[in-house]
Amino acid sequence: MTSIESSYNLLTIKIINLYNDAISMSLPYKKIGSLSLYLFLWQAGLSDSPDRLIIHRAPAPLAETASSLNWNRFNGPFNNATTKESSLNFKNGILETKKCWELKKGEGYASPAVSKTRLILFHLDKGFEIIEARNPENGKEIWTYKYPVQYRDRYGYSNGPRASPVIADGKVYTHGVTAWLTCLDLDTGKLIWKRDLKKEFEIPDNFFGKGSNPLVNGSNLIINLGGARGDCVGAFDLQKGTTSWITQDTWGASYSSPINASVNGKPICLVFTGGESRPPTGGLLVIDPLNGQKLSRFPWRSKSYESANASPPVFIPPNLVFISECYEKGGVMLEIGDDFKPTILWHKPELNLHWVTPIYEDNCLYGVSGRHQQGAELFCVNARSGTLNWKNRILWQTNLMNREIQLEFFRGSILKVNNTYLGLSEIGSLIQLQLNPQGWKILDQQQLFFAPGTWTLPALSHGLLYIMQNETDRSSGNKPRIICYDLRGQ
Repeated sequence: MTSIESSYNLLTIKIINLYNDAISMSLPYKKIGSLSLYLFLWQAGLSDSPDRLIIHRAPAPLAETASSLNWNRFNGPFNNATTKESSLNFKNGILETKKCWELKKGEGYASPAVSKTRLILFHLDKGFEIIEARNPENGKEIWTYKYPVQYRDRYGYSNGPRASPVIADGKVYTHGVTAWLTCLDLDTGKLIWKRDLKKEFEIPDNFFGKGSNPLVNGSNLIINLGGARGDCVGAFDLQKGTTSWITQDTWGASYSSPINASVNGKPICLVFTGGESRPPTGGLLVIDPLNGQKLSRFPWRSKSYESANASPPVFIPPNLVFISECYEKGGVMLEIGDDFKPTILWHKPELNLHWVTPIYEDNCLYGVSGRHQQGAELFCVNARSGTLNWKNRILWQTNLMNREIQLEFFRGSILKVNNTYLGLSEIGSLIQLQLNPQGWKILDQQQLFFAPGTWTLPALSHGLLYIMQNETDRSSGNKPRIICYDLRGQ
């Protein structure tokens, strides 16, 4: 059998799967057209053509003494933008990135989820949301699952998914831009269950579609729903997809990610809500993850209609929670009492985080404030007292085509890797940072590409760094892609 015949047979199988799926359950688009049209779009979109995947080199073997972890969801293995990977080749302050492979992708801001044998990519192309399993070391396709959607961002941003895939117990979970919740088998890509949450709970598109990341808690998947009938937060059985509980509240869905925590020995779920509404409403919900009981609520939302909460809460044991919005109120540190009701410990309007997850280390919070690209600043604040240690624009000089130019971090993302930090600017600069209460220092930097909208936190798993380029590279013309870099050392 030739490679062309093999590819044709694979495509045929995928089309049959799509057809079987179409006749077995309702599909996630508002108006169903002819099946032939969607099959045409299927073939016209991204395919595994030779120029989509480029393999540059095989990664180095993982050191026997290396500590390596899966990146199973948004914000990594500990759900806080930190990881404990070791035996990496940048520990001496020099970034030795080696490009292993790159793969063209469609639209969206989702980060990949990575296990030892599967990388899950979630994006949109030609009217289909696409869930792909790839080999993490060479990018080769293992399986692909697609379904049609209709969504167009009213502000001109990407039309693809915002929420990142989740890997748990041999399954993959995705929450699409139109609120389709899908569960697939991690090994095979076979559909296990899916639900049209938009239709079931009357979820509006809000400003930028649906974007809250799913959270695994015990046997449930927790999602900030924001349904029109007051169905604010929902828990769904991981195995069957059935509804375990619903938390009622008038606050809508945000673009923040729920987190798990424990206060006074009791597990809680912290959900920072708040999407499109008149008047604008939202804030922090403290929920019992066993039954969905609402333990307390704390309003925290700008008075501006065109605003949304997006930065995840940060829990600081034993009972502190930091939340922030970027349009007006800024950042606030809350103390959760014995009755689970929050009180304000300190408030700083200038710590107005847009979507970045601040990182807690040694009694300090490090984050990036600023609504717009110009004026964004990296900061360090004492988590207990609220004393602002420093707040600066991050600038550096670099040589580009024999010219010295000044670059800036802007509203970049930061990832803590043991005792150092990796930063990814929103135009594609990768920097290694030293951060402490006294200040910051750039140890090394590389310009990976020049593409705006680089808002996705890098994923680091088993010594490999995955970078999402979400828009066209203005310097090379390369279209959106995922790039894998080898960071494995001895």
